[in-house]
Amino acid sequence: MPVFPEEPEISESLPGPGVPSPRESDAQALRAPATTGATTAVPSAAVPAPARVPGPRPAAPRPVPPRPAPARADRPGPPPRPNQIPKPTPPRPPSRPAPVEVRHVPANGAEALDRADETVDRLLDSGRDPGDILVLTVGAAHPWQQHELTFGEERYWAQLAEGGDVFYADAGLTRPVRRAVVVLVVNGGSAGHAAAAHTKALQHADTLLVVCGGAAPAPASLAAAGAPTAGRLPA
Repeated sequence: MPVFPEEPEISESLPGPGVPSPRESDAQALRAPATTGATTAVPSAAVPAPARVPGPRPAAPRPVPPRPAPARADRPGPPPRPNQIPKPTPPRPPSRPAPVEVRHVPANGAEALDRADETVDRLLDSGRDPGDILVLTVGAAHPWQQHELTFGEERYWAQLAEGGDVFYADAGLTRPVRRAVVVLVVNGGSAGHAAAAHTKALQHADTLLVVCGGAAPAPASLAAAGAPTAGRLPA
């Protein structure tokens, strides 16, 4: 029987010629067991469904009806009964203006104009506006009135309409003029003429009437005109 020479044993760690030596990581990969990417699910214990208990079914809930909306405040209420209709309120009477205060400055006919000028100066010094003062003369016209008339009637009455300065006129003034203070100068005329001038001057004054000269107005005539008792103008 022929004898074959014994084949040399090839070591795994010695690669042959022309074969690259395997890396350590490759050797570990060859020796690692193959694993699959799928994971095995562990079946969980089945939970039995709860047993249905025989019996009547619960009744379905009844729908709740909506509450009625409250009455709105802007809704008109019931009409009032005939006996509840309010009676109309009678109109109030118009308020009466405050009475005009009357003061008297004693003076004779020759001094009346001087006392009137002094009165106007005191009124202006107390804070009165020049447009609040009207000076009326019973006798001869005031010198300032005579001066203003030299510029013509139109210019003279325009100053009255403007109301920016003291205005001088006759006591028989017929124009509807009203100013806060009226200074009446009794520098002539009869007693009856002066009394009529007192009454008319009250119609032109709003708060104060100062009578310079002549006799003091009688209380009866002042009461008839709605003015308080005459007093004396302080110096």
